[in-house]
Amino acid sequence: MTAMRVIRTLLFAIAFAFVAAPAGADDANPAASAFMQSLGSHAIKELTDPAVAQSERQARFRMLLDEHFDMGAIAKFTLGRYWRTATDEQRTEFRTLFEDFIVQSYSARFSEYHGQGFAVSGSNATDGGTIVVHTRIDMPSSEDVRVDWHLRKTDSSFAIVDIVVEGVSMAVTQRSEFASVIQSRGGVAGLLDALRAKNAQSADSSAAQQ
Repeated sequence: MTAMRVIRTLLFAIAFAFVAAPAGADDANPAASAFMQSLGSHAIKELTDPAVAQSERQARFRMLLDEHFDMGAIAKFTLGRYWRTATDEQRTEFRTLFEDFIVQSYSARFSEYHGQGFAVSGSNATDGGTIVVHTRIDMPSSEDVRVDWHLRKTDSSFAIVDIVVEGVSMAVTQRSEFASVIQSRGGVAGLLDALRAKNAQSADSSAAQQ
């Protein structure tokens, strides 16, 4: 499974209809499960209406990422060991380009999906201090997909730091792909060039569809 497929499944997961499952003995943190239920319901309302203009959908999706994902931590993790050697300017630009990459590449897909089920089956705490909320996505044309959402506690709620799709971490997979680009293009500057080009291509495509 490539990083693109993992991220695509992640975005589909956010957009799928939410079917609330009752908390049980396997739900170690009902508040975290409720957070995911609330996020799913909010995403449905904001992102899946096909009548919403693409520019507005992108703006709503960006707001969702900024409010409910720890994008700073995710960006740092996906850059991996190259974060230490990157300049402050490169780190800042990478964070911006990385978020733009997610928003521009995948927000259009939300209007394509309707009616699939998304069920919370429980949660547990990890040794590293994160909380994992377990969900299953009902895929009409194939077997259900297991998606585990890794959360960290914030002062007032939770923030998503990783998504694991059928045992494959989105953050780890994306880090591997970015490392490959960095190695093939001679450094972090090469990755930034590749992201700029990809984002520009996605923006041109979106503009042509307006």
